[in-house]
This record gives sequence, C-alpha cells and structure tokens, in this order.
Amino acid sequence: MQLAAHEAHDLHELAMSCVNSITNMAYFLQHVQDAELKGIIERHFPLHIQDYNMKAEYLGNVAGATTKLQVPMLNQSLQSYTQSPATSYPPVMPRTQVQDFNDREIATAYLLTLKRAGREYAWAAMEAANPEVRTFLEDAFRMSSRHAYDVWQWMVKKGYYPLEPAPQATLQTMGNFYQTVQQPVLTM
Repeated sequence: MQLAAHEAHDLHELAMSCVNSITNMAYFLQHVQDAELKGIIERHFPLHIQDYNMKAEYLGNVAGATTKLQVPMLNQSLQSYTQSPATSYPPVMPRTQVQDFNDREIATAYLLTLKRAGREYAWAAMEAANPEVRTFLEDAFRMSSRHAYDVWQWMVKKGYYPLEPAPQATLQTMGNFYQTVQQPVLTM
C-alpha cells in the first residue's frame, strides 16, 4: 500500500503508542486486584493487539491491512449520566516510592493512555489522504473512546473520578447565552 509521508509518520507514532499500551496492559493484567477492572482490561487486550497488528501491516505490507478493526459496542453500566453511585471520593496524591501500582493507579494510567491515543487517532484521521487508512484511524478512535468509557465508568463507581450534575444556575446562564438559528431552506 502506498502511504503519504505524513501517514507513515502518524502510523509509526501510533504503533509506538500501541507498543507502550500493550506492554502496560500486560503488566496491569498481572497486578490488578479488582475482578471487574481485570475483566475490562482482558476484554480490551485483544483489540489493542489487533490494532497494533493492523498498523504493522499498513507500514510493512504492500497490500495494507488484511482485516477490519473490531469496534466494540458502547457499554453503559452507570445508572445516571450526572450522579456518581459512589458515596465518597477517596483523596489521591502522587506516590514517590512505588513497588507496584494499585488498582486506582492502573485504571488512571490506562484511562489517560486511552484518552491520549484517542486524540492522536482523531488528529491523524483528519489528515489521512488514503480512505482505507482514514477509516481505520476513525475506527481506532471509536475503539479508544469506548474503552476509555468502560474504564471511566469503573472509576466513577469506585469514587475515583467525580461525577456530579452541573449547577442549575450555570445551565441557566449558558442556556440563555445561545440562541437557536432557523434552518435555511436549501433549493436544489
């Protein structure tokens, strides 16, 4: 497959990111204590390997990738989009001496990796000239976004990520700030 120079560079950077993600996930799977978090990582792991393999195929195979990236369904496990089920929020601070990550640190590291990767996939997709590569990058963004949502929901349930409704006064102010626009009638 012929790639534009910027596509090759983007795929290279994203492949290096996958090396990091997969290596970290392998470590996390050996150290995570919470069964639900372990299940999330186990479910995600093969898709990250597929994602990496596809990048390697795009970079090294004249024909391009031989498969289509599997984009998982959006999993909604929270009962509310604005109210955390956690009754408290345990404080956090960086540890300066670490033997192993705890589950909160594992989830935070994984979530931040997914969020950063998602931004990079979106940016690279916007620049991709090859339609096949562009679709792959869009799918990889959706995969990262959905995986991040899984981890974020777990963190919300544990009280590791605050979730609360916006104050009504803020919504009122913002709602009054913007006025709707009449849709123009387009003639063909």
